[in-house]
Amino acid sequence: MCPAPEGPGGDAFRIARERMVAGQIAARGVADPRVLDAMRRVPRHLFVDEAMQGQAYGDHPLPIGYNQTISQPYIVAVMTEALGLRGGEKVLEIGTGSGYQTAVLAELADRVCTVERIPGLLTRARRTLEALGYQNISFKLDDGTWGWKDEAPFDAIIVTAGAPDVPATLLEQLADPGRLVIPVGDEFSQTLVRLEKRGGEIRRETLGGVRFVKLIGDHGWKA
Repeated sequence: MCPAPEGPGGDAFRIARERMVAGQIAARGVADPRVLDAMRRVPRHLFVDEAMQGQAYGDHPLPIGYNQTISQPYIVAVMTEALGLRGGEKVLEIGTGSGYQTAVLAELADRVCTVERIPGLLTRARRTLEALGYQNISFKLDDGTWGWKDEAPFDAIIVTAGAPDVPATLLEQLADPGRLVIPVGDEFSQTLVRLEKRGGEIRRETLGGVRFVKLIGDHGWKA
């Protein structure tokens, strides 16, 4: 649970968050009560620049610097729900970004291992998450397309950038049973894909169209 105060305007932000969950997320079919509760708790406005905090609960992504974005709240909820977290899992997140998705995962899983390739983003996200009191997150600065082999296997893996294909390195680090959620497509648009590993077999399911920044790395797009 996120124990820290929300800062000035906390009541107004809490109301905005309730409206976000009701109008943008639950109304569109996200039904997992644990996911909805997590998104009511995590103070999204603290993961964007102060000048943009008034827009933090809008139905859209926002820039966070370094040509990266914080994803639309609805997409965060859809991807999180698709992981099917129940509380005891170890989750790998590829693309820490602002740290907002990381916080939502940390509310729902036993442990989150998050990898980011941009030093400035990782430093800022870590500072925010630690200030909020999260103690179940491990951070790594690296090419996320390699995953985090020393921590594998993972019960769930989430990739918050669009890939040309599913990196085999990540599938290898997925536990059996386990779920991987990733946007796959070209550099302009992707399809959100969920892969479930069970009994050595991989089942692939599409969850709709999305648009993410590119997954840069040895097993993604080239810089």
